[in-house]
Amino acid sequence: MAAGPPRGNPSPKNPSAIRKAKKPKRQNRLTPQLLSLLSSATSAAYSFLIHYDLLLLPSQSLSLESLLSRLSYLLPPPPTRTPFHVSSSPWFHRFLTLPPSVTDTLWARHFRMSKPTFSLLLSALSPSLPFSLHPESSLAAALFRLSHGVSYKTLALRFGFPSSADACRAFYIVCKLINEKLGNLLDFEADINRIVVGFGWISLPNCCGVLGFGRFGVDGELMGLNGSILVQALVDSEGKFLDVSAGWPCTMKPETILRQAKLFLRVEESTELLNGPCYKLRDGNSIPQYFLGDSCFPLLPWLITPYVKSNEEGDSFGSPKREFNATHSRAMELVSTAFRRLRSRWQLLSKKWKAESLEFFPFVIVTGCLLHNFMIQCSELPLDEKVGCSSEEEAVALPVFEGEMDVSGQRIRDVLAEHLCRVSLSK
Repeated sequence: MAAGPPRGNPSPKNPSAIRKAKKPKRQNRLTPQLLSLLSSATSAAYSFLIHYDLLLLPSQSLSLESLLSRLSYLLPPPPTRTPFHVSSSPWFHRFLTLPPSVTDTLWARHFRMSKPTFSLLLSALSPSLPFSLHPESSLAAALFRLSHGVSYKTLALRFGFPSSADACRAFYIVCKLINEKLGNLLDFEADINRIVVGFGWISLPNCCGVLGFGRFGVDGELMGLNGSILVQALVDSEGKFLDVSAGWPCTMKPETILRQAKLFLRVEESTELLNGPCYKLRDGNSIPQYFLGDSCFPLLPWLITPYVKSNEEGDSFGSPKREFNATHSRAMELVSTAFRRLRSRWQLLSKKWKAESLEFFPFVIVTGCLLHNFMIQCSELPLDEKVGCSSEEEAVALPVFEGEMDVSGQRIRDVLAEHLCRVSLSK
């Protein structure tokens, strides 16, 4: 006869109860001695941060602040401990008192631009800031949040705002002014000659820009699983943004975004863009002004996309088509490089935004693009493009357009392909 279950134990018909009974109670291993050591180490870290926060890199001070903030919930603070954010004046006010020999190198690390460039931007924005906001602190706070993606609570403590809400208000006021005062940096009509000449140096005659997409992550499932928003951007040969259309759901087809964006209307309906003179090639053919576009776009007379292999063509292209696609691919790298540099400088754009604040995300992205152009205009060197970027953000895998091709667009592309083949042979 099989032995029955031990007396007083749960029935084997309820295995979860058995497991629950066998699970040992979790014991608190923080002995008084260990608590004392942790408390002493935390106090020492607080003291270190108070005395050296001006000289630490942003990543160092922000990480230490975050760690100490978490520890404060576990350890009872001794009476002599001073919270790390308490000081006679906010961090930024004390930062301004440092000698230039120290701040010249730290300035770019904290605010992603040199002090002269900051001063130039401040002079453009400060006359329009509300009297209730301190111009220098407000601009520095907005740049610090863009650069490091910090919370409004951190922003308020570092820059002397009365509350997180005040820091949030100052951030968006500065972003709004950047859009208003620097908006002309996206108006490329007056600069079209420089743009055409720039693409001429890479053997793309009469090209006026490269059109592609960037992807920015969204938290939650509002945009679907692993959702994101798409940003359509036109970029020149220097990596400047010439046109930005942000906030499109990743579920929309690229050709739909193209036709709904203002750039399409300015070319197709108002004809205010790409209406310059044609460029005459040595073989007698003429090339009108055009944009290069990714393979997700339709081929149009003014939007030239790469050749896509058909089943009849097999695995190989002729020399002209192959040369055109190689040049086209190098040009499209200008778009991805511009977005990588945008994220590496303004790391707030690499964070996934929550649904409740998603409506402001496109606005902040455009702000970052305008500052990106401003930095190029001020000859500021780009940062390490790998900082703050993930492979998921960089990869914008969009379906190849499978609709009908415009006949005029095909002719222009063929002429360009023959031109690029001749240029390649002459090298």
